[in-house]
Amino acid sequence: MNAASSYDVIVIGVGAMGAATCYHLARRGARVLGLEQFALVHAMGSSHGHTRMIRLAYYEHADYVPLLRRAYELWDDLERATGERILYRTGGVYMGPPEGEIVAGALLAARQHNLAHEQLSHADLARRHPQFQLPQNFVGVWEPEAGFLLCEKSIGLLARLALEHGATLHAHERVRQVDFTPRGVTVSTDAATYSAAKAVFCGGPWSGKLLADLGVPLVVTRQPLGWLWPRNPADFALGRFSVWGIEQPDGSLAYGFPMMSDLPGLKLARHGRGAVTDADTVSRDPTDVDHAEIIKIAQTYLPTAIGATLATRICLYTNSPDSHFILDHHPATDHACLACGFSGHGFKFATVIGEVLADLATTGKTDLPIQFLGLQRFRSA
Repeated sequence: MNAASSYDVIVIGVGAMGAATCYHLARRGARVLGLEQFALVHAMGSSHGHTRMIRLAYYEHADYVPLLRRAYELWDDLERATGERILYRTGGVYMGPPEGEIVAGALLAARQHNLAHEQLSHADLARRHPQFQLPQNFVGVWEPEAGFLLCEKSIGLLARLALEHGATLHAHERVRQVDFTPRGVTVSTDAATYSAAKAVFCGGPWSGKLLADLGVPLVVTRQPLGWLWPRNPADFALGRFSVWGIEQPDGSLAYGFPMMSDLPGLKLARHGRGAVTDADTVSRDPTDVDHAEIIKIAQTYLPTAIGATLATRICLYTNSPDSHFILDHHPATDHACLACGFSGHGFKFATVIGEVLADLATTGKTDLPIQFLGLQRFRSA
């Protein structure tokens, strides 16, 4: 093994989480190798489609809020470091029945963590957000700090900063085998074999294959995203329209974003587990069923948004058994840590996940509150 093939840390997967991890490690002076099987910034996994929502009043679990607060700080830091805008604070409105998971969960997180928010009655929603057509029993929560991130741009900036801080990033190089040794790890790819003291697994939809011995099933699902041209585009323009989410009868979330001048179309999607698939064989070609899923959201909640379909893209979720993230040391070795199972709601956390993984890889611990996301919860269950 020559010196050029030996590193302090090898990061497997350079998507959102991996790019952030490479950046945090490199800025600390670690010798980092990031291995990505596709191009740096690609559309094959979970982090493409122009935009991703970011919000603090987290209905999924109030314990995410401290991590979100740190993520916001780090997104702001990234903007300052690059001089580029990637975070748009548009405000966000979450709508549903008052006893439902979305509204009740957002209120619980907001109250528990003293977050700025407003409760909105059905009449308030009709007055302030007239674009929506909602059932009479629906109410809402308004959160001024919510907004969206430019996802591909964010990954590109994180990768660029990692490179500028001395990281080595290899694209189009698939990992074939990872072996743990008493002194570290050996990673074999299509091109070469590398060694390191530590490895960080950030494989996204390929995590189930990379971490086959984890003991926790990771289910990959196929998720369509759609862009429509509304009848009156001005009603949905950035500055007039916010990010939003609506609880649907099946428990899934219809959600969307304001329109941007350089990204034509109103983006709509459904947050809920789609069809089970395999990351290596999934069809990324949109179907009539994909299109119907997007159109149904507009027909049900945003009738004036129905217009020509401008684009449909396919994203992948990697679902953990409880739909919460998995952040922990590898159970088989002290020389690896992992981040997986983001279940379709992880991108907004990428900056803080990178910091957590850099902590675990360099010191073996982190001060950030990730205990509720560890593997122990599955062993206990």
